[in-house]
Amino acid sequence: MATQSSPPELPDPEALADTFYVYEVDRTAEDGVRYYGEPMTESEQVIHRIAPAFRQRGYRVALKREMGEWVLIARERSLGVDGIPWLNVGLAVLTLLSTLYAGSRWYGLSVLDDPTAMLEAWPFAAAALGILAIHEFGHYVMSRYHEVEASLPYFLPFPNVLGTLGAVISMNDHIPDRKALFDIGVAGPLAGLAATVVVTAIGVTLPPVEVTRGIVTNIELGYPLLLQGIAAVMGEQLEYANPQLLPNPVVIGGWVGAFVTFLNLLPVGQLDGAHVARALFGDRLSLVQLAVPVALFGLAGYLVAFEGGRAAGLWAFWGLLALVFGRLGSATPLDETPLGPGRWAIGLVTFVLGMLCFVPVPLVITM
Repeated sequence: MATQSSPPELPDPEALADTFYVYEVDRTAEDGVRYYGEPMTESEQVIHRIAPAFRQRGYRVALKREMGEWVLIARERSLGVDGIPWLNVGLAVLTLLSTLYAGSRWYGLSVLDDPTAMLEAWPFAAAALGILAIHEFGHYVMSRYHEVEASLPYFLPFPNVLGTLGAVISMNDHIPDRKALFDIGVAGPLAGLAATVVVTAIGVTLPPVEVTRGIVTNIELGYPLLLQGIAAVMGEQLEYANPQLLPNPVVIGGWVGAFVTFLNLLPVGQLDGAHVARALFGDRLSLVQLAVPVALFGLAGYLVAFEGGRAAGLWAFWGLLALVFGRLGSATPLDETPLGPGRWAIGLVTFVLGMLCFVPVPLVITM
């Protein structure tokens, strides 16, 4: 294969020599322009050093080792959506169906007798999916603002009492600096929290529902301070003397928003809280990540010792997830310039609001 010069819009191979010595370039490859060469520094540092030059020219780069050779692959960045995102659409439809089914149980509807009755649960589905969508589009909008490639939201259907495991977006790009990392990370929780407040405020003014059958009659929800405060401000209640009387399922949609926000703000791995904490604390995030599973396992132990084990399994499970997430690593911006006081204040307020979404025993299924 003959050596070819790089396209004019790409950095010249000689300009990379201090970091990656290029001895061959292939512009005909289907997966992008491929630079074959040798790293002149630790492989982990190569991308960090040369990615900004490629990013300015509209490319993202990845370093791989293939057949004993190091290859730097430059691909054109695309901020738009090419064609119809069928996977996103399909998952959204499935999640709509799963949340409608879950909502039918909160309303006490018999889907087996009349499958179309599931449509009557649309307020719950709209509340839960609306909050999740606003959360993820908060990330998406800020990703576009900072010119970071990001997918549309992927909704995650799941046949549980909530009908979903949430939603995620995928960022297949380098984060230019701490400001971008912070803005993208914090936008989702803040947007989701705003939607949660609105949904909950509407939900507590709607009439409660009486459910006499189904699994929801055996579910106890713990309401975080945020939802309790909204109900108090609105002069409404979240719990009733009649055990068969439940808050309007729209409130449950608000509960989903609060619970998802708290989990997402755990500062570990690729969760939103880790993005915000990484932007604030830099490499010291590794110390913060060590504390997260310790705290979660400690909470599980406390619940076993003093609360009869209620919800202990939930937090032990998340403690294990935190250990796994921590080992998967977190986002690393190309520019490590520290944040200013304005973003520090927003970050601290966001974590405080996240704690208002916490409740030690969020959900218990009794038999």
